[in-house]
Amino acid sequence: MTFRSNGRHSPTEFARVPAVSTSAAGSPSPSDIAKAFAEGREESLADAYRQWSALVFTLAFKALGNRTDAEDITQQVFVSAWRSRATFDPATGQFGAWLTGITRHRIADRMSARSRDHRNTEAAAALVNSEAAADQVDQDTVDRVLLADELAKIDDPRRTILWLAFYEDQAYPQIADQLALPLGTVKSHVRRGLLQLRDRLKEVKGDDAS
Repeated sequence: MTFRSNGRHSPTEFARVPAVSTSAAGSPSPSDIAKAFAEGREESLADAYRQWSALVFTLAFKALGNRTDAEDITQQVFVSAWRSRATFDPATGQFGAWLTGITRHRIADRMSARSRDHRNTEAAAALVNSEAAADQVDQDTVDRVLLADELAKIDDPRRTILWLAFYEDQAYPQIADQLALPLGTVKSHVRRGLLQLRDRLKEVKGDDAS
């Protein structure tokens, strides 16, 4: 058996590989599988997969809570085990425990990747929000500059009335008293001044559709 360039095999590919020499009961024992695996006998990979894939899958599924991730981890574990089979000594260790150790490393890697993806997603969302806020601040600044510029072009007393009303936040009766004008005149200047400013801002900003 040879691995694909991406290092992944399907369960059926593992299962098609002939088993190592069998016992009287027809199946190799775990110790026979482990010994053959350590010796690099390719047929032992399928036997190991049949013997321990359920254990690896269960560990991954309990830790990650996702079947697709668990299946992916199971494949990665057996690929990693095969590539590092020289590090396993059947005389000093249990093959199942060795696979469990590899599984825990793969689970930790997947959890780290999930955390990294989550942080990246949050950072991207924060960046988008900050850019949107910056755009709004810039637009507000432009609007204030345009409004002040257009206000300066209006003749008095309308210009002064609008300035007192919207930049100094004075009530209409206060403006009327300060400028010695009838209250109705002040209100009229405000209404007409606002219409005048609205039309000018539409022209300046090219917002004729609104």
